[in-house]
Amino acid sequence: MALSARLDLKQSQNLVMTPQLQQAIKLLQFNNIELNEFVEAEIEQNPLLERDDGDGPATLEALEADNLAAYDKAVEGEGTPDAAVESGWEEAADGPDTMDRASAESLPAGNDDPGDADYDNNWSSASVQESDPSLAPTPGSWENAGSGGGRGGEDLSGLDNAVRQDKTLREHLLEQITLDITQLFERIIAADLLDSLDSAGYYTGDLKDVAERLACPLETVETVLRKLQSLDPPGIFARTLSECLALQLKDRNRLDPAIQALLDNLPLLAKRDMSALLKICEVDVEDMAEMVEEIRSLNPKPGLAFEPDNSEVVVPDVLVRPAPDGTWIVELNPDTLPRVLVNNAYLSQVSRSPKQKSDKEYLSECHQSANWLVRSLHQRATTILKVAGEIVRQQDGFFHHGIQYLRPLVLRDIAAAIEMHESTVSRVTSNKFMATPRGIYELKYFFTSAIASSAGGDALSAEAVRFKIKKLIDEEPPKKVLSDDRIVEILKGQGVDIARRTIAKYREAMKIPSSVQRRREKSMRI
Repeated sequence: MALSARLDLKQSQNLVMTPQLQQAIKLLQFNNIELNEFVEAEIEQNPLLERDDGDGPATLEALEADNLAAYDKAVEGEGTPDAAVESGWEEAADGPDTMDRASAESLPAGNDDPGDADYDNNWSSASVQESDPSLAPTPGSWENAGSGGGRGGEDLSGLDNAVRQDKTLREHLLEQITLDITQLFERIIAADLLDSLDSAGYYTGDLKDVAERLACPLETVETVLRKLQSLDPPGIFARTLSECLALQLKDRNRLDPAIQALLDNLPLLAKRDMSALLKICEVDVEDMAEMVEEIRSLNPKPGLAFEPDNSEVVVPDVLVRPAPDGTWIVELNPDTLPRVLVNNAYLSQVSRSPKQKSDKEYLSECHQSANWLVRSLHQRATTILKVAGEIVRQQDGFFHHGIQYLRPLVLRDIAAAIEMHESTVSRVTSNKFMATPRGIYELKYFFTSAIASSAGGDALSAEAVRFKIKKLIDEEPPKKVLSDDRIVEILKGQGVDIARRTIAKYREAMKIPSSVQRRREKSMRI
């Protein structure tokens, strides 16, 4: 068989993720805080992008009206000088720049969502940061977004806030050691003990090691430790939980032999074994209940009061408020929604002067990138509003009457209603929050599994069933605590077909103890 060269034709189909499509998916996945960080980075890199400081909430009707007006303006050809047309760009009109000046070859059709593709639904922030580390939000992005995010000097604090700084636990204790401990050798021991203090205020070192390291008697180290245990906050420098609580009770002058016996048997208290504790402490039920309440009022980790609060403030992406006619108004949060425009006037100005080929290519690339970003931001906002609006429509009972009226809902229901793919709905609802008259909820909260009805009616949401279980347990009488089997019977009487193991699973997820533990706990409060 002879070898020879020949030409063959082969036809195939491939699904390729273009850089523009990847960017659109990233934008759809971001919440408003992460999106602001990304947009700020793009504005710094692209000279043709600028912020639009337009005020007012972004509703779906407003976005569609702006898009229609921009399209009509582009069709009529307003504000397009001949010089700019010859150079390949359109000069901006007298009004604000529009978002629809990009060519149809580089942009999707109007009915196509840039993120509406059947790819992996779990497009996480970690994968975004791995592909482009510059997209990772900075440590101060949460705080900056709530106050304007670095616009000039709007969020500058006063001089008093700039100078003032909260004391740490170590600084607070060092001040007291300097005043309360006068002997130099005791201060040296105290400083060594202070190095072994954890963030909760517990001493984690070994007193024998300190005595050997400093060449001093063990009794002296124990004496210094007792002095340190008298410092503020009460309970500091304790070695065990029992000792921490005893120090706080001693500071209140409430430490007696009975409550000390209770502190020595905290494992029995955790098990709610009241019968054994009553024998050990030699008190009656009423006194035991008072001692337990006294212990509950104590702070098991006194040192954490001096730790900085690193909790992140949830900034809602969507706002929902009632309308006068009984419906709901859904809008994007204008405080965190980035608004950018393409500066076509500057583009037209710089394009008139002679330039090298590399300069023209750079301007063309910046222009195409800027137009794509503006179009993607608009498409992202429209998609989020469509998804949020459909969620509000289908969960109307929840917004009017409460959690017990939450309907079972899955991504497929929303995707079918707004004619988009489930992957798009999944990206929209990831890590985004909705502010409602009933509180702030993550968009994923409204998607719950269904539990069948025993009477053959409509299925119930799993979240609504959990609410029913918690309500039954909260209202149960102390002398008649409901078991899981009894809760199953009550719910079946209300039309909920649920198994006992499901009741136990929901109860444990809500951190509600068993009926035996609840009976022991409530017996002390009678």
